[in-house]
Amino acid sequence: MDQAAPHTVSSIVYDLRALGIVPGDVLLLHSSYRSLGFVAGGTEAMVRALLAALGPEGTLVVPTHTPENTDPAEWRHPPVPEAWWPVIRAQTPGFDPACTPSRWMGAVAETVRTWPGARRSDHPQVSFAALGAHAADVVEGHRLDDALGEHSPLGAVYRLDGKVLLLGCDHSCNTSLHLAEWRQASPPRAVTGSAVRLPDGTSRWTTWTDVVTDEDDFDRLGTDFEATGGATTGQVAGATARLMRQRALVDFATAWMATNRAH
Repeated sequence: MDQAAPHTVSSIVYDLRALGIVPGDVLLLHSSYRSLGFVAGGTEAMVRALLAALGPEGTLVVPTHTPENTDPAEWRHPPVPEAWWPVIRAQTPGFDPACTPSRWMGAVAETVRTWPGARRSDHPQVSFAALGAHAADVVEGHRLDDALGEHSPLGAVYRLDGKVLLLGCDHSCNTSLHLAEWRQASPPRAVTGSAVRLPDGTSRWTTWTDVVTDEDDFDRLGTDFEATGGATTGQVAGATARLMRQRALVDFATAWMATNRAH
């Protein structure tokens, strides 16, 4: 059994600052809580450490996506019977930023989502939650048909010159790379749909057209970006951490995709 001392709020703050996080940063976090090892206080302690490292002028941003509120015709892991599709579309509760839980975003992201004062964007598929000085700037104006583009929290983090922290996860989870997809000259587009919540509290299935996402080459892209020296790698608690400026990442990825993706 590992006899190393438990990780604590103070030890994690030390690790975050050693990695390069400074008070006032806008930080977009992707994390695997289990990779951290034993943290005294669990996910609450982790969030407190992040907020302490960022300070009162900083902002913590996490993805709070809801893949269950997408068109069941596109589901593959697992698929559902075609006969179910109209029932799912008609009966799924419309996305509610206050109530709808995220899925597959990690325990730390869910803790941020439910933290007092957290703000959340209102996209029914790919919302983000934020805490701190620029939380409203990050989450407001998230357009339905620009899910991960300029009018999304990713675009806001770019404008705010924020940083990306991959904590115990790789570039396949690096959502900011999608902003580079939206910036391509003619990205592929398709119709998608979700249940949305109306002002009177009822739900309606709504469809729109947006860019098609593709994460298949994100790990290769991320490796090439790291080869430029654009990321700082270190240890936070028990996890390998990668910290990078989002602008540098997205600018590199935009050019990389234009060259490396088939048209």
